[in-house]
Amino acid sequence: MKRAEVIAETKFLRLLGRDGWHYVERQRTSGVVAIVPVTHDNKLVLVEQYRVPVDCRVIELPAGLAGDLAGSEDEGLEQAARRELLEETGYRAGRLKRLFHGPVSAGLSNEHLTFFLAKKIKKVDAGGGDATETITVHEVPVAGVARWLRRQEKAGKTVDVKVYAGLYALRTH
Repeated sequence: MKRAEVIAETKFLRLLGRDGWHYVERQRTSGVVAIVPVTHDNKLVLVEQYRVPVDCRVIELPAGLAGDLAGSEDEGLEQAARRELLEETGYRAGRLKRLFHGPVSAGLSNEHLTFFLAKKIKKVDAGGGDATETITVHEVPVAGVARWLRRQEKAGKTVDVKVYAGLYALRTH
């Protein structure tokens, strides 16, 4: 395989070119995780935050980067999933199950995402993200989540498509 040429670089991203194709890769990370957390009373825990690239509030699964913090470059994906779930939602996972793994946007980035199902979760903190985030936590009954998501879209929010992948995972796992 031909080596990629670095076209531009920032603190967190690198624009690469190879064989006439330009794509982006994240720097300083060992992976990306998304968590499908379900409470004991069958509620899906979702997060909401403003996202600059799409200029609106987005409903998402709790998610984040592995190995992106100084001193944690060798952080495993399951460890990152546990950390991100607690940081963003205030829930601690009793059990995590790796579901599937694949590219997020294969025509734009070499980034791969690993999904985890979180069961036996327990609320131990307020959540809301780290100092750089302003996250709202939503607990939505799984039985009514499709209707709830439609209401969020009518209110001007965007639903990240990974939420639908998470719902598929709930039905099949």
